[in-house]
Amino acid sequence: MIVTTGNEVAGHTIAAYVGIIRGIVVRSPSIAQGFLGGLKQLVGGNIESYAEVCEAARKEAYQRMVEHARERGADAIIGMRYDATEFGQGATEVLAYGTAVKLTKT
Repeated sequence: MIVTTGNEVAGHTIAAYVGIIRGIVVRSPSIAQGFLGGLKQLVGGNIESYAEVCEAARKEAYQRMVEHARERGADAIIGMRYDATEFGQGATEVLAYGTAVKLTKT
């Protein structure tokens, strides 16, 4: 599956727009990650335990988005983006989305 943040795919023509596709994940840090992150906030700097939670959420949201595109019969995803929203105390939604398309070789 070709995925790009651009609006075209080099060497291909967009034959059809399948539609908007997405992958959504809601994550929160484990108790240990939250504790370690809280300690790190006291001294400042990168909070690696939180970064790991964010990266895992992005990866899973991306995989879900690609699966959604496959289910819709797409060859590629263009205009791919991420968005994140804090749901509440320690819970964050990560959304990966884009436009699923059918391609033909140029």
